[in-house]
Amino acid sequence: MAVDLLLGLQWGDEGKGKIVDVLTKNYDIIARFQGGPNAGHTLEFDGIKHVLHTIPSGIFHKNALNIVGNGVVIDPVIFKKELDNLEQFKIDIKSKLVISRKAHLILPTHRLLDAASEAAKGKAKIGSTLKGIGPTYMDKTGRNGMRIGDLELDNWEKKYRALANKHEAMIAFYNVDIQYDLKELEDEFMKAVKALKQLTFIDSEEYLYQAQKAGKKILAEGAQGSLLDVDFGTYPFVTSSNTTAAGACTGLGVSPGQIGRVFGIFKAYATRVGSGPFPTELFDEDGATMGRVGNEFGATTGRPRRCGWIDLVALKYAVQINGVTDLMMMKADVLSGFKNIKICTAYTYKGETISHLPYNIESENVTPIYTEMKGWAKDLTKMSSEEELPENLMDYIKFLEAELEVPIKIVSVGPDRTQTIHR
Repeated sequence: MAVDLLLGLQWGDEGKGKIVDVLTKNYDIIARFQGGPNAGHTLEFDGIKHVLHTIPSGIFHKNALNIVGNGVVIDPVIFKKELDNLEQFKIDIKSKLVISRKAHLILPTHRLLDAASEAAKGKAKIGSTLKGIGPTYMDKTGRNGMRIGDLELDNWEKKYRALANKHEAMIAFYNVDIQYDLKELEDEFMKAVKALKQLTFIDSEEYLYQAQKAGKKILAEGAQGSLLDVDFGTYPFVTSSNTTAAGACTGLGVSPGQIGRVFGIFKAYATRVGSGPFPTELFDEDGATMGRVGNEFGATTGRPRRCGWIDLVALKYAVQINGVTDLMMMKADVLSGFKNIKICTAYTYKGETISHLPYNIESENVTPIYTEMKGWAKDLTKMSSEEELPENLMDYIKFLEAELEVPIKIVSVGPDRTQTIHR
C-alpha cells in the first residue's frame, strides 16, 4: 500500500493541521516525518481551537494510530505539555501514539545554544523560533546527538551529561549575555523524560513496512513549508530539515517507490514569519487587511505574519520539486471583500523576465510581475458546496489550476473542519 504525503508549499502556516484532520478518517496511520516543536498545527472543531507542535494531527480521531517519525526532533518538555493538554479529551494516548527510536532529542542546552547563536548574529539573525531545532539537527549530522532509543539504555544520563557539558562550553564561546538556570531546566527535562518513557518506542521503518504489507492506509504529515526546506528553500532563512517530499522518505524510512498521492497545501495568498525574502510582501492596507482578517499570527511563536499576494513562481517551484498530485487551497474566505486580486506570474530578475525561482530572490534582484483579477465580496464561511462559490472566486481557482497544471481538490472557507469544500 502506497504512503500518501501532505505538505506545505509556501513558508509554512498553510493550514496543514486542518487538512490532516479532515483527511484522517480515510487513513489508519498518520506519521510526522520532520521538524519539531517549531511547528504549530492548528485544528478547530466543536468550537474549540487546538494547537499541536510535535504530536501528529490525527490524534483526535479514535481510529487513527499516530507515529512520530525518525526525522522529527523532540523536546520532552514541550511534548509532555502537549500530552497534558490532551488529558481533558480522554484520549487513550498509549494505544494511539508511538515514537521512533531514531528520533532525536532536544536538550535544554540545545535551546540555550539556539538563543546564544541567534543573539550573536545581531542584525543578521535568521528569525529562529529559539526551540533548539537547529542545534539538535547539527548534533544529528555531527553524529553527537541523543535519540529516543538512548532512553532505553542504562547509561543514557551519562551520555546526556557529556553532551550538555559540551554545549555549555559552546555557549560560553559565543560570549553573549544569556541568563539561565540549567539545574532548573534539567529538573523539568528529567520529569518530562520520565513521562515520555511511558509511551511506546518503535523501530518505525520496520513498523511502517509491515503496515504497508498489511494494507494499512498511511498519511505522512509534514511541518513548515517547502520554501523553508534546508536544501531547496530561501537559504539561509530556512528550517533545519527537509520539508519537501524527499524528507518523508528519509524521515520515515519509506522508499521513494512507495510514495502515492502528494497533497500540496497553499494559502489563497502568501504569508511568512520571521526574516527572509518575500517578493510579493505587502506594506499597505491590503496587507494589513489580510493579516487582520486571516488572524495571521504564528501558532508557535505568536509573531505576526508578513502578508502578500500569491506567488505562482514560488508555488510552481514547490509543486515541481514535490511532485504534487492534488492541491488544496486554504483561507479563500480571507480574500472576500478585495475589489481586485493580484497574482504574481513572473519576476523581473536582473533586468530579465523569468518564470522560474532563481538562486536569490532578495528584493534588490527580484520584482514581481502581476496579473490582476476581479475580487469577490460574498461571505464564504457558510458555504458548503462548489456551486455556491462566487463566479470571480471560481475564475481565480481555474486560473491557478491552469498555471500550476494540478487540480485544486479542496477549498477551505473557514478554520473549522466543517468549512471545507471538496471539488
